[in-house]
Amino acid sequence: MILIEGNKMYIFVVNKSGIKECLDHSITPKITACYEQDSDSATKITHSKPKEKELTMNILPIYKQIQILNSLVEGNSIRSISRMLNVHAGAILRLLEIAGKKALDLHDRNVVNIKSNFIQIDEIWAYVQKKQKQIDLDQKWYGKSSDIGDQYTFVALDAETKLVTNYLTGKRSLENTYTFLRDLQQRVITRFQLTSDSFKPYYHAVRRIFGNQIDYAQLHKVYGEDYKEEKRYSPAEIKKTQIISLIGEPKLEHISTSYVERQNLTMRMNMRRFTRLTNAFSKKLDNLKYAVSLHFFHYNFMRIHKSLRATPAMVAGITNTIWDWEDFLGVEKERKMAV
Repeated sequence: MILIEGNKMYIFVVNKSGIKECLDHSITPKITACYEQDSDSATKITHSKPKEKELTMNILPIYKQIQILNSLVEGNSIRSISRMLNVHAGAILRLLEIAGKKALDLHDRNVVNIKSNFIQIDEIWAYVQKKQKQIDLDQKWYGKSSDIGDQYTFVALDAETKLVTNYLTGKRSLENTYTFLRDLQQRVITRFQLTSDSFKPYYHAVRRIFGNQIDYAQLHKVYGEDYKEEKRYSPAEIKKTQIISLIGEPKLEHISTSYVERQNLTMRMNMRRFTRLTNAFSKKLDNLKYAVSLHFFHYNFMRIHKSLRATPAMVAGITNTIWDWEDFLGVEKERKMAV
């Protein structure tokens, strides 16, 4: 396109998408060049592609962040929070990422040197993007299936204080089992009795990591066959349980996984991503991990356990106060620095 002003002529060279105005430097990069030309010569005077503006994210007010975090740990989905609080879903996910990383860091720094007598471990199932049976051969062949499909969260819980000592989210593999139990070993400083289900990698991992430093038993459950119409929606009926003592001398009355299995229900109730038969499942593995970290920090440090009448972290001697979201977000610290 050619524009003539007095004795000057502007030549616009454009792409297929067209342009708005050459002299406006705030336009999108649709112009490829702009020339100023008089009767004798043409000289290039400006580049069409303006410098991209730096992306800046609006910071949510503290009260709005607290509302979002409260909603997340009480079992609301991202879309429902977006509708209730009139906040974009992307902003909620960014806050979840920041809060999840901070929760994991606070857990790693505070939940250490634990004195425990009885610990129960278990895994809870969820999935990312699609269920395992829906993963196609190409994704399996090219190794793209590790972050999608079935994912398990390993949980270790103190049977007396109800403290979740550590957790790990990923595939139900031997490698993750070793990583999970090695983390448990580094956090607990006393001899304790460990109980798990009969997941095969547990015994080898426990034997190799703990040796004879703990007492270990497995609770093996034998399930019956369900009616076909009930199989998809309800758990199988337990016909009998078998107690298998494997290491040391575990006390029979404390061989149980009841408390950690009750924690599984708490997770399904308080994290929408774990609710079955919905479309609220995680689309990215990282977001699932952030949600799990946030949940367990809230459970350990902020939520009063009904039977204990205190938070698990208080009963375990990690802290003497009940944390709130302002403590978590560092609001009080910022106020003191401002003063």
